[in-house]
Parts: sequence; C-alpha cells; structure tokens
Amino acid sequence: MPRKRPKTIKPVALLSDIRRDVSLVLGRPYTEKIDHRIFQPDKRALALWAADCAEHVLPFFLEDRPGDIRPHAAIDACRQWAATGMFRMTGIRQASLDAHAAAREAKEADAVFAAHAAGQAVATAHVPTHALSCSVYAIRAVAAHTGNADDGLIGERTWQLERLRRYAVQNDSR
Repeated sequence: MPRKRPKTIKPVALLSDIRRDVSLVLGRPYTEKIDHRIFQPDKRALALWAADCAEHVLPFFLEDRPGDIRPHAAIDACRQWAATGMFRMTGIRQASLDAHAAAREAKEADAVFAAHAAGQAVATAHVPTHALSCSVYAIRAVAAHTGNADDGLIGERTWQLERLRRYAVQNDSR
C-alpha cells in the first residue's frame, strides 16, 4: 500500500482562503482578484493584525538569529504607523526591505518565514493586502517550526482569525 504524502501548504491557495476569511470577518466582498481598495477602510485594523501575526512567530526568527533586530523593527514601524497614521514611504519601505533581507540570511525555514511575515506586516501601511501575505508567512512559519502543516493551517490560522475578529469589533465601534 503506498504511503500517504504529508499535507503541504500551497501558498497561492492559502492566500485565496485567507482573503476569503478576512473578507468575511471584515464584512467586505470577496473577489477572485486581489483588490486592495476593498480593504482600505480596514487598513489600520489589518496593520495591527499583521503586526500581531508577525510578532507571534518572531521567536522562531530570534532562535535562528538572536542579535538581528530587523524583523522586530519592522513590526515596531507597523505599530507606530497604526498608532499615528503617519509614515514616510521611504521608512516603511526600508523597514520592509530590511526584514526581507534578514529572511534571506536566516538558516531555518521557520525563521525565514517569520522574517518575511514582519516585512509584509510593515508594508500594510502602504497597501492593506500585505497583511494577507503576512498571515500566509506566519502560518508557514508555524508549520515549518513544528513540522506539521496542520499546526499552521488549523492552529495558527484559528489564532489569527480570532485576533482579526477583535480588531474588526474595535474598528466597528469607532
């Protein structure tokens, strides 16, 4: 009898699923094409959510590269933007590029995905759909860390959507 192949994460399919879930939670229409304008009213909530998602997996990066602050700095820049609504595009871009550069220098897959999550989180200040990519990277980081795709696809995704629901409620009450 042939052995079953372990479940793998397909990033494109996962991104579509995340976009559908986020649309549902935020009460936005789901479209087959990614349209950042749909999420523009929720940009701050998405940035805070993305920062939480990236921060949740940041320990994986720090295990691999303990002295490297670039992903953490990107998360801080994201939170700073969410708090003030003000940013300089050059600063946001540099924080994102720095986090992605840190990902290229990491050795372990979970660390690579965690750093990419931080780079995508800060980019949410520019385009809200970067939060969706942050979510995908964080899910992949958890799966890589544990070696079990379901830990990311089920456990991390459930955690993320619960966080997003909290921000959606806060966003609605304003």
